[in-house]
Amino acid sequence: MATEELVDASGVQKALAEAAGRGADFAEVFVEDKASTFATLDDGRIEEVSSGRSRGAGIRVVVGDAVGFAHTADLSDVGLVRAAQAAAAAARSSSDRVVTVALPAEPSRYVLSVAADPASIDKARKVGVLLEANEIARSVSGSITQVSASYADSRRRILVANTDGVFASDEVVRTRFNVACVATGDTGLQTGSESVGHTTGFELFDLYDVAELAERAASRALVKLSARPAPSGVLPVVIGSGGGGVLFHEACGHGLEADLVGKGASVFAGRVGELVASPLVTVVDDGTMAGEWGQYSIDDEGNPARRSVLIENGVLTDYMWDVLRSRKEGRTGSGNGRRESYQHLPMVRMTNTYLLGGGDNPDDIIAATPHGVYVKHLAGGQVNTATGDFVFGMSEAYLIEDGEITEPLREGNLLGNGPEVLRNIDAVGNDFAMGPPGTCGKDGQGVPVGDGVPTLRVKALTIGGTAS
Repeated sequence: MATEELVDASGVQKALAEAAGRGADFAEVFVEDKASTFATLDDGRIEEVSSGRSRGAGIRVVVGDAVGFAHTADLSDVGLVRAAQAAAAAARSSSDRVVTVALPAEPSRYVLSVAADPASIDKARKVGVLLEANEIARSVSGSITQVSASYADSRRRILVANTDGVFASDEVVRTRFNVACVATGDTGLQTGSESVGHTTGFELFDLYDVAELAERAASRALVKLSARPAPSGVLPVVIGSGGGGVLFHEACGHGLEADLVGKGASVFAGRVGELVASPLVTVVDDGTMAGEWGQYSIDDEGNPARRSVLIENGVLTDYMWDVLRSRKEGRTGSGNGRRESYQHLPMVRMTNTYLLGGGDNPDDIIAATPHGVYVKHLAGGQVNTATGDFVFGMSEAYLIEDGEITEPLREGNLLGNGPEVLRNIDAVGNDFAMGPPGTCGKDGQGVPVGDGVPTLRVKALTIGGTAS
């Protein structure tokens, strides 16, 4: 179904007019049609192959500081108007004004094209990449005792219209693959995984070789069988290219979202223009980053995606914005209004968030570190945005001794404070890379995001290991 067939434009116009006529200061119609395929393998067997589709509209009405929201799967004119009435009632509107909302004859249309539409690919081929990953990973070593893998693709079409005259549509295809291995040895069970995903079609598998991904995941698990316990204490930590972006996504990215800033739930509130990080640090959020997991043409409020510099040479320059907060501040938005589906209200969210590369040679950074920890990949973590305190798991890490990477370490934690880490970065490499695809959770909503870093060094960070 083409984007222009998602809904009759007259119904959208009637819904907005209904909301405006009931006293809305702002009203918005968001229409979504999303189709997806998901397949999983575990213990050598295909566990699930499923397809799904959701289609509906969410209508938001703002009256003063009150926000009303209603969603419906009925995209007829009557269904949209009823949803608009419900949203307006929720916003405590009581006006009987008659208002005409003028929209362009046709929406501005955006399509992120793909070379191999996943919808045209037989499910047997999609299952085939899982079976191949299982076979290759197990062939690496008899110590690999379990392999799981997953494949997912989605096509999301949206249309956004509001009483400010926005009328735009977008179409985005994403494809993702993951393989995880368990190795068994004298030290017990150790895990390793590899994940790739892009805003692209099935040509993802022209960019990445399934066998190489499976071998990498198996090797990551096998290396840990001979790993020593991670040290405990405060040490210099070198974070590898691409592998540690999630730390900065969580530790400072959320604190730069304008809704948290406005609530006073961010350590960066009121600090625009201040030096908040090492002068080596420049942080960017970029929804236009071609092919990356968080890319789109317009956000879920109809605003064009943008590249926003948030911290430049250590100085906080801006926050990320959605429509309501940018309207309140009398400024332009940043294209960061996102929602999980038509059943959710939009909120300020990151897209692809990363630290720009610097001028240091990665090998020189390690050589200049007499003793510390090299973190090649970080696992998930938690952060308190109000204080900046965080804890992250190290899924792949090594000891640095006399300026060389030596023994692998068992999984441990990094503990610290986001602003303090930003200030303690004393070397930034010239080998920037994006990391694996992620799903960012906030207030119960998950959206696809990307993150990346070059090799960098934090001169002092707490390691929560088990070594005495």
